[in-house]
Amino acid sequence: MTQEHQGGDRGWSAARKGVWSRLRFTSLRLRLVVVFGLVALTAAVSASGIAYWLNRESVLTRTQDAVLRDFEKEMQNRAGALPEHPTQDELQRTAGQMANSSQRFTVLLVAENPEGQTVYGSSGGLNGFSLGDVPESLREAVTERQKITAGNKYPHHLYWQRIVEDDTPYLVAGTKLIGGGATGYMLKSLEPEAKDLGSLAWSLGIATGLALIGSALLAHAAATTVLKPVQRLGTAARRLGEGKLDTRLRVSGTDELADLSRTFNKAAEALEKRVADMAARDEASRRFVADMSHELRTPLTAITAVTEVLEEELEFEGGGIDPMIQPAVRLVVSETRRLNDLVENLMEVTRFDAGTARLVLDDVDVADQITACIDARAWLDAVELDAARGIHARIDPRRLDVILANLIGNALKHGGSPVRVSVREEPGGVTEDVEAAEGAEGAEAADASGGTVVIQVRDHGPGIPEEVLPHVFDRFYKASASRPRSEGSGLGLSIALENAHIHGGEITAANSPDGGAVFTLRLPRDVSAAESGEKAGDAGDQGAEGDA
Repeated sequence: MTQEHQGGDRGWSAARKGVWSRLRFTSLRLRLVVVFGLVALTAAVSASGIAYWLNRESVLTRTQDAVLRDFEKEMQNRAGALPEHPTQDELQRTAGQMANSSQRFTVLLVAENPEGQTVYGSSGGLNGFSLGDVPESLREAVTERQKITAGNKYPHHLYWQRIVEDDTPYLVAGTKLIGGGATGYMLKSLEPEAKDLGSLAWSLGIATGLALIGSALLAHAAATTVLKPVQRLGTAARRLGEGKLDTRLRVSGTDELADLSRTFNKAAEALEKRVADMAARDEASRRFVADMSHELRTPLTAITAVTEVLEEELEFEGGGIDPMIQPAVRLVVSETRRLNDLVENLMEVTRFDAGTARLVLDDVDVADQITACIDARAWLDAVELDAARGIHARIDPRRLDVILANLIGNALKHGGSPVRVSVREEPGGVTEDVEAAEGAEGAEAADASGGTVVIQVRDHGPGIPEEVLPHVFDRFYKASASRPRSEGSGLGLSIALENAHIHGGEITAANSPDGGAVFTLRLPRDVSAAESGEKAGDAGDQGAEGDA
């Protein structure tokens, strides 16, 4: 895959993540739209339900009242004109006349003929409306004779009931003529009214959907209005976290978000001023240390020359130094060396702080380099070396010597003899975490670097107290305030760590389960390849950010 394709894939992936971040369920925008939608849906459904129910009752009641009035009128005028014992033909003819009313309902008349037989007359013919189509409860209510009271003047009344057959609603009513005569039943289809109510329901449903869509659009617009300042605030906060302290927000309006933007600008301004002041003080401090170190080198050169002469006089058997002052002379020589080392360490620290420390790489045999370091300091009798020849690395020999001298010297001074130095090789990068974080590009860089060289320095002393372990690489840190001044300046391990970092490596401190402290140095075998891999990874990250 080419670099252009990789950049395009990263851009598409970043765009997809951006869309998903706006749509994920934890998004404030989505929550606002959902809440607005639920409120609008609840209101629309409630209003539509109430409107449908009211219109349904109004339509059905109006139709029902009109049909019942017309049926009652027909029963009084036409069925009331029949004899008390009509014939079937008379019932059939009267039922047909009643069905021709304005409401167009179906009529069934039931009576006893002169021979005492029950006869029927239906406007729908022989297969039309029959007594079996009338609910039994309605027939019982119609035929039952009511007791005459002060509140009930008639023994029979008009009763009605709504039924549904074959998904079609009907209105069924019945009554009996007062004083004897025919009993009439009416069947009226409510299908037209049901269709009208169905159309009304569809209309209300469409109105509810439109209200829901409108509320979603309004919620989106409101969310955009609210979230744009929040997004700008988040972007500004990220830029501030990246060190761009001049980031400011444009403030408009007088609402709470505008107050938040003003507060952010004030905080950013105060932070920028505070950081600038701290940077200025830090720069002044570094300049002071650097200037002081340089200024001290001139008198130290002269003092060192004098102390060398005094040291030669001390070693000369026939020297002219009074034995009474020899301890003082030895102390001066020792402290002069210590002061010289301190000045050199301070100058090295200032170079690290200023970022001017550079590597001078060379191919070295790690075992030979450790042997040279031990031999130069006459530590051969106190140090055990477990390192096979042939482990080569491309590193800075001088800085590796500084690291080894500090680690081994610290072990000899504060630990217990013997001090054991071991060397081994590990495949891959300095740490597996770095490889996992950098992905394929980091793995390729690790393969190009040829693995890692691991150097362990272990002593047989009491170990490092647990409360001291996190601070062993801090500058000027001493485990005890009562430590003698001659034990060091507290810069050695810090300088060793900085030299490891400049190589792309790491130093860790721990206590061995068998006793004693263990310092582990990890360095890439080829620092130049590791640096090129890191630059490639950084370039890829920047390309991905640009695509996003």
